[in-house]
Amino acid sequence: MTEQERNSTMTADQFAHLGEGALAYLKKVKSEELKGRFPGMPEIAPGLELWALFAANGQPILLTDERDSALGAAMQNDLTAVSIH
Repeated sequence: MTEQERNSTMTADQFAHLGEGALAYLKKVKSEELKGRFPGMPEIAPGLELWALFAANGQPILLTDERDSALGAAMQNDLTAVSIH
């Protein structure tokens, strides 16, 4: 391994914290997908399409029916929102 490769390689711990406090992930989800992702969430009707905002480490931040609300929450918290599919 060259010196440059050694300096540019991330540890698993560094990778796990990449984007922490700076990035948020925005994802369109169906209500059926939320059970394990949002602990303590009450039952909601199946078949709803919602917008979820997650921290860089995967922790849930917000769940809403409006994409703009999720983007606004990210901006309010000085997070750059990145869409994922």
